[in-house]
Amino acid sequence: DGMNVLFIVVDDLRPVLGSYGDKLVKSPNTDQLASQSMVFSNAYAQQAVCAPSRVSFLTGRRPDTTRLYDFYSYWRVHAGNYSTMPQYFKENGYVTLSVGKVFHPGVSSNYSDDYPYSWSIPPFHPSAEKYENDKTCRGKDGKLYANLVCPVNVTEMPGGTLPDIQSTEEAIRLLNIMKTNRQKFFLAVGYHKPHIPLRYPQEFLKLYPLENITLAPDPWVPKKLPSVAYNPWTDIRQRDDVKALNVSFPYGPLPDDFQRQIRQSYYAAVSYLDVQVGLLLNALDNVGLSNNTIVVFTADHGWSLGEHGEWAKYSNFDVATRVPLMFYVPGMTTSPVSQGARVFPYLDPFSHTGGSAPQGQSKKVVELVSVFPTLAELAGLQVPPACPETSFGVVLCTEGMSIVRYFNVSEEKVEEGKEGCDDTDRCLNEEPVAFSQYPRPADTPQWNSDKPKLKDIRIMGYSMRTIDYTYTVWVQFDPSNFSADFEHVHAGELYMMETDPNQDYNIYNNTSHSWLLKKILG
Repeated sequence: DGMNVLFIVVDDLRPVLGSYGDKLVKSPNTDQLASQSMVFSNAYAQQAVCAPSRVSFLTGRRPDTTRLYDFYSYWRVHAGNYSTMPQYFKENGYVTLSVGKVFHPGVSSNYSDDYPYSWSIPPFHPSAEKYENDKTCRGKDGKLYANLVCPVNVTEMPGGTLPDIQSTEEAIRLLNIMKTNRQKFFLAVGYHKPHIPLRYPQEFLKLYPLENITLAPDPWVPKKLPSVAYNPWTDIRQRDDVKALNVSFPYGPLPDDFQRQIRQSYYAAVSYLDVQVGLLLNALDNVGLSNNTIVVFTADHGWSLGEHGEWAKYSNFDVATRVPLMFYVPGMTTSPVSQGARVFPYLDPFSHTGGSAPQGQSKKVVELVSVFPTLAELAGLQVPPACPETSFGVVLCTEGMSIVRYFNVSEEKVEEGKEGCDDTDRCLNEEPVAFSQYPRPADTPQWNSDKPKLKDIRIMGYSMRTIDYTYTVWVQFDPSNFSADFEHVHAGELYMMETDPNQDYNIYNNTSHSWLLKKILG
């Protein structure tokens, strides 16, 4: 009677995975999941920073509706008492469980990860989490530092472990209990890496010799990038190893060799994460639940690795907003699995060679705000209705839409773009579109440009991403009443994706685009 759900959400993971065509990364377990899943190659977060993105996709509402653009308010009090995805499953008879970083901890989830609304029992946080920013990185001089690049000997870590290792162990323990209880479950597992600091077991460096690591294809600040669009990566500058480099604010580039080390460590952290995912999925096999559990794998947003001279997230570029998104649905994305058959045998990234192609792949542009309705439909629950124009008083509705209709469509039909759009306005004349946004305190980079508090926001950048172009307008914003003034445009960006896939050549000023502004307002 209904499928279980295993919802895996990763922090700061851009789609550097074999299944997304990355040639360098070793991600055999995630690729194996993709080989049994429907994979969306153009999925976008609604804001490229942790708390706003998570509250957005867990409620199915956009940041302008949750009114969370920073970390300092709880939507139920501040915006509206919106139902969440786990809450909806809980109300429909599921045991809902949270392990690791699912909601962003702190004010934005009421210091409780939204328990008891969303979860059946209090969420689990790894005990090692509190050491995340401590001086645990051994420098060349043998001393300990709070570095950005931080390969470690796990046995020397506080408690002899790392947070993601603890989260995997707890998730496996819960799977074993759920097997015995025979209750339908919604288990959300939130992994920290590759979030900074890039702290991971040092053996993963062996997978990525430094001589194989290149710089970003476009490590310069684009000439026509409006200064309001640039994120000055202040949280990275505060790490001991970066501080020692004395890089000028805001545009001074990091030295090439250090850029390579960051990229090397990001990849190493992704492979360490892939091992955790592999152990978790292998445990799903072990308890015999792979044939009746939907698995969703995604991230809260991406991360810049030197593109446009930027690091971290905090922007509207694809490198910050684009995320992996895959759905494994037994009997739908794969033929039914016989009881006891292995679907997800653990693959060791140190010995496994050869990739596996996704089971199905859609190039349709989709949004994380659509995960809630999609998962409801896949689980056989009633799909939450579409939100009305203003929905602050509506407890259950979604500003996304179920993307299950994209699961079985052959790519030829997709090219015509004719299928499955019953509400023309929402589909913008049958052209799927993703909206992202980012707040700024000023037109030029400031110390708080990356993470302005609500009261300091003066400009909001709204981005519209279609398969063909990315269009962004940076408009006047009033934080006292949450209003954007589209008559008052500070700057704009327009990138044509076919000729400029890395978004380096802004042609906003070369073209008339009033029709685009009409669409973004629609």
